[in-house]
Amino acid sequence: MKNWVVFIILFILSVSLVISILVLSNAMAPIKDIEQKAEELAISSNSLSIVTDSYIYNGNKPYVTVFGEDEEGNEKAVFVPISLEEKSIQEVYLQDGISKEEALSVINQEEDVKKILHTKLGYEEAGVVWEITYTNEAEKLNYVYILFENGQWWKRILNL
Repeated sequence: MKNWVVFIILFILSVSLVISILVLSNAMAPIKDIEQKAEELAISSNSLSIVTDSYIYNGNKPYVTVFGEDEEGNEKAVFVPISLEEKSIQEVYLQDGISKEEALSVINQEEDVKKILHTKLGYEEAGVVWEITYTNEAEKLNYVYILFENGQWWKRILNL
């Protein structure tokens, strides 16, 4: 009898694990699909010749930020709207602005940062920005936006 109870418990746990993995996989499929299409559009529009990374940036308008190199080997970021409109693609050379590390140093100098949650390059009405999300010592969530072009503050959303 004891073996049956152990078997049933292990069976239920195994089925629960498999179902959880399938649900998570299906939930991520649309995100991976739009990222792949944005990468293909960045290459087909001749903005990039090699793609190294991509992620979705949700600002006022959602974009897929695609990183890579152009035909001359220059590192670029291409901002593809999730509508996949080729005429709305924006791009920037990474050497023309501040790096991720420089943006983080601006935050660390002026804010009370406990833990950086993420740093994303995105496109807003002000232009290309670094979005940095962090928690402060009071465990409050904070979003700050630093202009890619010159490292100046654009917007701060503090203590959420």
